[in-house]
Amino acid sequence: MSDGQEGRKFDHVAVLLGGWSAEREVSLSTGRECANALEAEGFRVTRLDAGRDLAAQLVALKPDVCFNALHGRWGEDGCVQGLLEVLSIPYTHSGVAASSVAMHKEQTKRVVMALGVPIAEARIITPGEAMREHAMEPPYVAKPIAEGSSVGVVIVGRGANRPPEAIRSIPVTRDGEIMVETFVPGLELTCGVIGDTPTDIIDIVPAEGLEFYDYEAKYAPGGSKHILPAQIPSHVREAVQRHTLAAHRALGCRGISRCDFRWDGEKDELVFLELNTQPGMTPTSLIPELAAHAGLPFGKLLAWLVNDASVDR
Repeated sequence: MSDGQEGRKFDHVAVLLGGWSAEREVSLSTGRECANALEAEGFRVTRLDAGRDLAAQLVALKPDVCFNALHGRWGEDGCVQGLLEVLSIPYTHSGVAASSVAMHKEQTKRVVMALGVPIAEARIITPGEAMREHAMEPPYVAKPIAEGSSVGVVIVGRGANRPPEAIRSIPVTRDGEIMVETFVPGLELTCGVIGDTPTDIIDIVPAEGLEFYDYEAKYAPGGSKHILPAQIPSHVREAVQRHTLAAHRALGCRGISRCDFRWDGEKDELVFLELNTQPGMTPTSLIPELAAHAGLPFGKLLAWLVNDASVDR
């Protein structure tokens, strides 16, 4: 893989950050880190807080390329990708179709299940239905169908007498639905793809007092411990990397992506959770750590992503 310096195609990079999704603060952090690193790599960088007038901003600015540092709805679900396609501005990460499907957890599960990738049992229901009675035997997870960064995720523990009130606040789809999924105990594993090559695997251990790899564990300093490489059997390592690359290819992802899994060591049970087409690039994020472990420093990773940018992705 080139580091993005040889044969550089672009000079002026517009870093799209912020936006108005539930993950705005994460995007601001990702965008800040990426903009600073790209400037250090010699690019001319303009930081654009992506408002609803983004099209007009881009037409006036005329950047060579957009680095998409947005997270969550609108920026990660194919919408801004479609806008950039219409404006014929090259952009990083995945295109319209891959972004749209990957953002929807149920659709992603359907794709990877067809590949033979193991998934956790799940149901799509409304919060009202989830509140009336347990949708499945606890423990289980209630989560949004189309949010990232563990926004709105609720763990219903073993022995819970009734569904917790927090389920009412889970962000819903346009159809008013959420996902309820069997909780799989064990290790939280994540694996990335850079270009068309799977990375090593991180075992994510949330800080004491946190139930799982939630928003705080992801972004608060000391929120989690990352064990890299994960101390797992070779057959689990091979399966995680194989499934990660298969999912990346099947969804048509570009640039980078990251897949999350749970592995129950007692049962030797591995299940796929989700695929992220816009992994975070904050100081505590996983893809920069995985890239560095593979010998690709943060700035060089970003330069490669910019050089990989295109339209019709």
